[in-house]
This record gives sequence, structure tokens and C-alpha cells, in this order.
Amino acid sequence: MAILLLADHDNTTLSDQTAKALTAAAQIGGEIDILIAGKNASDAAAQAAKLAGVRSVIVAEADALEHRLAEPTAALIVALAEGYDTILSPATSTGKNVLPRVAALLDVMQISEVTEVVAADTFKRPIYAGNAIEVVQSTEAKRVLTIRTASFAAAGAAAAEAPVRSVEEAASGDLSRFVENILSQSDRPDLSAAKIIVSGGRALGSDQTFRDVLNPVADKLGAAVGASRAAVDAGYAPNDLQVGQTGKVVAPDLYIACGISGAIQHLAGMKDSKIIVAINTDAEAPIFQVADYGIVGDLFEVLPEMARQL
Repeated sequence: MAILLLADHDNTTLSDQTAKALTAAAQIGGEIDILIAGKNASDAAAQAAKLAGVRSVIVAEADALEHRLAEPTAALIVALAEGYDTILSPATSTGKNVLPRVAALLDVMQISEVTEVVAADTFKRPIYAGNAIEVVQSTEAKRVLTIRTASFAAAGAAAAEAPVRSVEEAASGDLSRFVENILSQSDRPDLSAAKIIVSGGRALGSDQTFRDVLNPVADKLGAAVGASRAAVDAGYAPNDLQVGQTGKVVAPDLYIACGISGAIQHLAGMKDSKIIVAINTDAEAPIFQVADYGIVGDLFEVLPEMARQL
């Protein structure tokens, strides 16, 4: 049994999500190859080669792969698929974009957002915004999976580096092209990888208040800043800060929810956090049902005091 893992990277740095997906791959069992699709991606390939449990690193470099466009990346994976029983990736934007196309081209069912490996062909995944866990057994000749990496620890370093080999780009046509990347610039940790997250909800009232109240606490803790969907929809925070079922799924060591009621949509994105602290004026707010520590109080009083104490 062999497994192909599509790496998440920016050509220079290998994402921590790849190391977590590697842990899931190791639990499935079998020899694991990591695919680095990109351009001038030797640094990312070298980092992948140092991960424990990797048989080899496969590098494909081309202009069309530089930004991991879905069509050429999917065509590449399908060209390599004959030698693998399982194809997987982290459930990041790249994985969610590419692997459904791979599954369609292979005419197999994809199993999305895997949170637990039960057996080589059986997996658990959340449904109904995390309120139920579905156990899925695949009878397909090839299994295509995306891994919810918040549920897995990162793989460690190997004693010896895995060999790196190159392959040619597969023909994919010109259905899409890269135009521009517009990225948010921030000195804060990336939300998906942050150890501490301070999140705000609609109760903050405005984008300026959102920054004025949350940022001092986040600065003292070295934390990332998140937001509920209600806060994003109200224009208090940008989309890339949204935590929840339709935003980012996170599992930090500490999650501080400020003025967030705890709607199912939001809980689906953060309830795996190791410690959850909730601040809300409503003692009956659903967020308190999952919180390890709850403060019933006005966040406009609690957060400034917290910042002073820190």
C-alpha cells in the first residue's frame, strides 16, 4: 500500500499542515511519498525530506504549478495516481481546491475533513457543523482524502533525509491562469498555526473598537486575532480572520472568545482548542457549554483589565 500526500507550501516554506497530514497518512499505514508541486521549490522539498515516515519526495516544477492552480495540479496527481492506493492532502484552501478535481477525474468518492483514522479504509469526519461524527468506509479502488489537521499532531524529524526525485508536469490545457495574489500583511501569527487566539464577535460594535479592544490583549499574549462570522459579516474584521465552519478551523492551546455567543457555526471551528475562555454578558450563552473558563461580564471592562494584568 502506497500513499501520495500533496504538500501545502509557498515554494519556500513547507506548511505545518503538511506535517500534520503526514501523521494521518502514517496512521493509515503504508509507504508515503510527498508531492511538492510548484516552481523553484527546492527549499520546500528539502524540508519535506526531513520529516519522519517519508519514503521519498516527488518534485514537479513548472510555471503552471507555481501557484498550485487546480487544473494542472490535479492533472499531475492523476498522472501519478496509478502507483498509489490513497491520495490525500491537508484540508487547506489548496487541498480543498485540488483534490475534488482529482476524485472526479479518477471517478471515485472523496472523503472530506477526516478527523480520525479508524482503519486503512475507514475514517471519521464531522457532519452537521460538528454535531455528529460520521464513520465512512471506502470501497473505492483509490481513496481520496482531505485531512482536518487540527485533529493531528505534526510529524517529527527523520533520522535520515528521504530521497528527492523530479517528475514532469502533466498536460492540463489552459482552463485557468494565475492573475494576482492579494494577501493581508500582519505581524501576528498565522491564524491556522497560532498557539493562542483572541477572537471577537458582533458585540464589539465596530471595526475600530474591534482593534482597540482586542489588539492590546493579543499583543501581550503574542496571539493571533480571530473573529466570528457575525463580526465579519458586519464588517468589523476581514474574511481571513473568520473562525468557524465557513472560515478557518483552529485548535490552539488557548482560545479566548470575546462577545461571541457560541453559534453552532462558530463552535465547529474552535471547539477542539485545548483551553477555551469565554467572556460574555449572557450567562446562558452556548459558548459557556464548551468553555473551560467562563467570565460573565462586559468585555469592554474585562479585556482592558486583562491587558493591564498581563
